[in-house]
Amino acid sequence: MCHNDISDTLSYSFTHHGFFNVIKTKKTTFMVVMSKSSENYTRVTTRTLAEMKANGEKIAMLTAYDYTMAGILDRAGIDVILVGDSASNVMAGHETTLPITLDQMVYHAASVVRGVERALVVVDLPFGTYQADSKEALRSAIRIMKEAGAHAVKLEGGSQIKESIQRILQAGIPVMGHLGLTPQSIYKFGTYTVRAKEETEAEQLLNDAQMLENAGCFGIVLEKIPAKLAEKVTKTVNIPIIGIGAGVRVDGQVLVLNDMLGMNKEFSPRFLRRYLDLNKEISIAVKNYTTEVKNQDFPNNKEQY
Repeated sequence: MCHNDISDTLSYSFTHHGFFNVIKTKKTTFMVVMSKSSENYTRVTTRTLAEMKANGEKIAMLTAYDYTMAGILDRAGIDVILVGDSASNVMAGHETTLPITLDQMVYHAASVVRGVERALVVVDLPFGTYQADSKEALRSAIRIMKEAGAHAVKLEGGSQIKESIQRILQAGIPVMGHLGLTPQSIYKFGTYTVRAKEETEAEQLLNDAQMLENAGCFGIVLEKIPAKLAEKVTKTVNIPIIGIGAGVRVDGQVLVLNDMLGMNKEFSPRFLRRYLDLNKEISIAVKNYTTEVKNQDFPNNKEQY
């Protein structure tokens, strides 16, 4: 998932039970409601997601890159946490997702896994770690699973990476696909505009989605494509479809956490809904702290030994 036009988004066979929280929001007031259909889940797995699709229950997915935020998301009832290569943008300040390395993704993923007890943790394989050949792809996926303790990996692309996907799956590592706008290919596209608007590209995307399902992927992220096409893909395949800028007629949604919390002011695509304005709230808090330090109002008598 890319921050510039987002993308970001397994599963070991954990015994799945679990609960699911639906969070309804009005302004900044949150009300948590337990969903009857999944309140028994104590651990979300790929099988859980398949059951949620079959039951018509939507899947909530967000990105996270560190222990503290991952723990907050997990306790709030998020179903899937994506350790996205969007960390390249929102954590490291790069213009694209391309610069982030496998070592860096392992670091972020391990931090997230340590903070999670319930959610499914999916990790992006970064650019250059799976495109060259399937053996390199498998080595990269194994590092994510062994060193970070992740549950699944996510790869961008369709038929061109089929061999890599198959080799990873043959090793017992769950794979999530990613079609539509694939930010790791931004220099090929030259723009972050909506993908698959033309019939030829739309047909190829649908074929790729079916290929990913037949290969054994447990789910697919569809990024920034026409809503009608996303709905068609969702009805055509039996695996969960998670959308970002792909309309409401999919099986779930994903956003970059820093964007939906309002930490980034410059990024405002049509599909983004901000649930908080943390940029403003953090700025106010830091200004108040700075003022109180300089005025010697902090610490006070009760805040010292």
